Amino acid sequence: MPDYLPLDLSALCNAGLDVLDEKPNTPIGDQLCRGLPFLVNDDPANCFIAFDKASGGVTIPVNSRATGLILAHRLLKSDLMEGGPLGIPVADYVFRLAGSESAGSESAGGESAGGEEIRVPIRERFEIAHISLGGKPFVALPDRGQLKMRRYEGSWSNMGRRQTEVTGDYSRGYFLWAWRNPHPDREIESLEVIPAGPPFIIAGLTVSQANEHPFVRQGKREARLTLTDPEDAEKPFDLRVDVDRGVASYVHPLPEASADDFVGDDFAGWGETQNPKSSPAYVEVAAIPSATVTVKQGEETVGEVRWGDVEQKKVVDTPRMRVELLDRGRNWVNVNVLDDDTGRPVPCRVHFRSPEGIPYHPTATTTRSTPTWIPGTSTSAGISGWDRSPMRTSTGSARGGCPAAR
Repeated sequence: MPDYLPLDLSALCNAGLDVLDEKPNTPIGDQLCRGLPFLVNDDPANCFIAFDKASGGVTIPVNSRATGLILAHRLLKSDLMEGGPLGIPVADYVFRLAGSESAGSESAGGESAGGEEIRVPIRERFEIAHISLGGKPFVALPDRGQLKMRRYEGSWSNMGRRQTEVTGDYSRGYFLWAWRNPHPDREIESLEVIPAGPPFIIAGLTVSQANEHPFVRQGKREARLTLTDPEDAEKPFDLRVDVDRGVASYVHPLPEASADDFVGDDFAGWGETQNPKSSPAYVEVAAIPSATVTVKQGEETVGEVRWGDVEQKKVVDTPRMRVELLDRGRNWVNVNVLDDDTGRPVPCRVHFRSPEGIPYHPTATTTRSTPTWIPGTSTSAGISGWDRSPMRTSTGSARGGCPAAR
């Protein structure tokens, strides 16, 4: 059984694209939203379930044992930009579970003949929002995640933005809200939608069979990529990583020299020769366990791994590559460099890196920023070509996040 299964809502649809006041070209049909499948009815004249305060409720059959449900919905009108209140009730979503042996708690809203009822209020700017008025919802996400910016081309005016490596997420037409079943061992019989406020639509409903939250909720983690085919490894560096249910940074080559060689080098702290080959390299990934991580060399796919396997096993091999989780957690490191004679701080360069050669940036900067030095500031750092993230400090003090000790 697939980990995420979209339900067909076509029998309940009662409105088409013409009800939309914004983005009338909202996508319909089979959709992947943040890597999750949704089935929006493909009839432009009848693709949504539309609600308003005057309309009656609708019951959507689910009849599936599941860990949760993910809804693609959208508010059609909003008064927020005219000073309207935040968090007004839009609807109640009532989840009915089978096999209840006791009455529901106060928060559950009681118990019906078919089992427990769990009633969740849906509020504007919390679980649902308008596409363009009032901002993104607090506990729902746009249907499209972050996209990697073009690495080697683009407008100079976007130079600073490109250092973030990804664009912001945005909605093509819907917001995704996830409900977690507090009793995953019990079947979800149905979802009843009871409108209570401004008009809105439901476009899709997907059942989760996965033991995970469907959205990324943890920070990025470093992984080393080793191409085990010598022919692949020797090619000039041209790697990228794509993640369907998460996001990945640009891929960066790792140095060929060992950590001892780096420390013993006459120019230690001033950078080192960049590895021009495709292996070894590293990438930073933030993804849910069921995500597929795809490694490409040019336009060719080298291999794919499940991110949950990497997190659990730490090392995953495929016929042409190895993926190793290097993230060991973080420790804050505070550095003060003092002059031997005066005991006063000395302007200097401080370099943080992992044993594998991954540079770590100082506090409050991007991982790889343009080289700068602002006199009188404590931290300003950068990387450009061979210059692997040194920290320049005019006060002799610096603070950075480094891997936890082993």
